[in-house]
Amino acid sequence: MSLLGSLGSLLGGNQGDGGNPLVSVAGQLIQQAGGVQGLVSTLQQHGLGDAVQSWVGNGANQAISGDQLNQVLQKSGLDSVIAGAANKFGVDPGQLVGQLAQVLPHAVDHLTPDGQVSSGSSGGFDLSMLGGLAEKLLAAKTA
Repeated sequence: MSLLGSLGSLLGGNQGDGGNPLVSVAGQLIQQAGGVQGLVSTLQQHGLGDAVQSWVGNGANQAISGDQLNQVLQKSGLDSVIAGAANKFGVDPGQLVGQLAQVLPHAVDHLTPDGQVSSGSSGGFDLSMLGGLAEKLLAAKTA
């Protein structure tokens, strides 16, 4: 299956939690990082500050590679989220990180609509905050 096909499957799939798996993994990652503020801080500390600031800001989102994201996740101890999700969905962890690197900028952008990480974004992250993101991503992929 192609990367886009896999991404489409994960975005369109329903794993019984009422949402789609890839957005769910992004939500779990944000949650484990300590909310949006924690994830932004982690990415900044590990050399992806310019990229993550573009996600938070109102301009275009700067892309990151799966390798860049994987390095940050390993250094910060968040790679266990990927390992668990890859096992759960039966996909290669490297492929999942690659797909997550494409979705994470949109997730952070979605969670910071005013161009700032609000003080309330530091904890208590609720996966429902990502509602509608999968539909936006699917619409972008088919456009």
